[in-house]
Order: sequence, then structure tokens, then C-alpha cells
Amino acid sequence: MSIATNIPHARNSADWSGFVGPTLATLIFGAVVSFIDLRLAADMLIYLTLAQLWNLLSGYAGLVSVGQQAFVGLGVYAFYYVSAGLGVPTLVAVACGGVAGLLAASIGSVFIFRLKGAYFAIGTWVVAEICRLTVSITPQLGGGSGASLPVSVVKALGATRDMRDISFVAIALTLAVVTVLSIVLLLRSRYGIALIAIRDSERAAEALGIDSLKIKRSVYIGVAFATGLIGALIFLMKLRMTPDAAFSVLDWTAYVLFIVVIGGSGRLEGPFIGTIVFFMLRAFFAGFGPIYLVILGAVAVLVMLFAPEGIWGQITKRTGWELFPIRRRRP
Repeated sequence: MSIATNIPHARNSADWSGFVGPTLATLIFGAVVSFIDLRLAADMLIYLTLAQLWNLLSGYAGLVSVGQQAFVGLGVYAFYYVSAGLGVPTLVAVACGGVAGLLAASIGSVFIFRLKGAYFAIGTWVVAEICRLTVSITPQLGGGSGASLPVSVVKALGATRDMRDISFVAIALTLAVVTVLSIVLLLRSRYGIALIAIRDSERAAEALGIDSLKIKRSVYIGVAFATGLIGALIFLMKLRMTPDAAFSVLDWTAYVLFIVVIGGSGRLEGPFIGTIVFFMLRAFFAGFGPIYLVILGAVAVLVMLFAPEGIWGQITKRTGWELFPIRRRRP
């Protein structure tokens, strides 16, 4: 039985707010951050995109992954290899970073999707560590000492630093808009309804004829592709990368998890709020060294104890506001 024959058909309401709203919100977010330092703006957009992707995995698909740094790192080194080693044009090389994430997820998911719950989370982390160790012993990728991008690759986005910074923000904003809009389109589709049904009760969803493994695996692979693209952009901005930095669980998973938890898991608005809060805390406390991480941990624990739905969840509970409507209603 197919999903189409088992998910009740619900026609969308006449308005386009579910599609236009997320796009406008992301563009406004990008316009606001463009008034600050361009590199900081690009960082904020990168973390927003990573948080939206992790929120799709965990908040909607019920897949708690602590190994997303694997796809960031693979995107980093795939981009480096094809741009610096093979001479592929820069923007095409960025796309190759996404393809590397897609291929790795397609192969890895065959094994880790045999695991459930906490074992799945641990499995994703193990896969990430295997990828990190493999890269660190590969001479063609710079080994453990890392690699730097050639000047020609960097200057392809602009002759001056200001021009390159504008290019970084433009690419990051484009990825953020496309990611948010794609997630909204997915969640408003029949597959999105099936995905949420699987998250709420996988056994009940399968009883309706929904292929839960196929849907969750497709989401996992799609998220890996987008994460690989982000990894390529990160390398473009940093110019030099080591395996430990490219596959950093703190930078590319723990911080992202913090953003989603603070903003609100399972809500599209959550990562926007969480990203702003994260960068505010980083601006105020990053100079305090290890105390900064303690503060982040304390804030996360307090939110999980007293507002498990996150900041936006509390706002929605009190006001009923929903900026990104994804529910489908009968006319």
C-alpha cells in the first residue's frame, strides 16, 4: 500500500502564507544580520541552516543524530579535493560537497538504520569518527595536519575580501532560504504528514501501510546532502581546515543541538530564535574561556527543565502564534 492511499487527502487553504512566510522570514533574517559584520552574518546563516536540518531530523523525523559533523567534514574535504586537486570551478565544487554527504549517508544508513533510539545516536557518532580518522590518514587530503585552499579557488568568488564576504553571505542566505522553504514544502505534503505520524507512533504509522524506513532514510540522506553543501561553504570561509575542526562534534552538532533545544524542537520558528540567542550568548561570554561552555550547558538544562518546548513553544502556548503554518486544513 502506498502512502498516497493511506494518508487522508487534505487540501491546502487558499492562502500562500505557509510558503511565502518562511521565505520572507528567512530573507528578513538575512537582511537584519547583513547590517553586522559580514563574516558573522554568514556564520549566523550557516548555523540557522544546520539547526533547521537537525530540527527536521530530530523534531519531525524522530532521528536523534549526534554525528552530523560527519557530513560537514566530508563536504569540507570533498570540496577541497575537487577544487584544489582536480581544478573544478568553485561553485561546482560546493555542489560536490553535497554529493559527498549524500553518498556517505546512502551507504552509512544501510547499517545505522538497523539501530534504534540511543543506539542510533551512538551509531551516527561512530560513523563520524570513522570518517574523521579516515581523512586524517589520507595524504591526498592533507593528513592530520589539514589542508589549505589555493588562492585561485578563493579569488573565484571575488578579487577583494569584501567581495568574497558578500559572496559568502549571498551563498549562505540562498542555502538558508532554499532549506527552510524545502522543509515547509515537505511538511505540508503527504510525505510530511507521514513523517510526523512516524515520529508520533512508528508502529501505528506502519499499520496504515506507511513505509517508515524508506521515508526516514530519505530524509536522512536529504539532510546529509544539504549539510555537505554547508561544509563546503565553511571551508571557503575558513580557508584552512584540519580533520579535528572539520569533524568537530562541538561546533557542528553540539552547538546546533543547543540552538534547536533553546528555540524549540519540532517547530520551524525555533531555530530562528535559538540562533539569535546562541550568538548573543557567544558575544557576551565567549571571552570567558571554558566558562562560556558551562553557561551554554546551564542555559540548555534550565530550558529543558522549565520550558521543554523551547522559547518559541512557550510563546505559542501563551499566544497561539504560528509564523510558519504547516497544518493542512480541509476547505
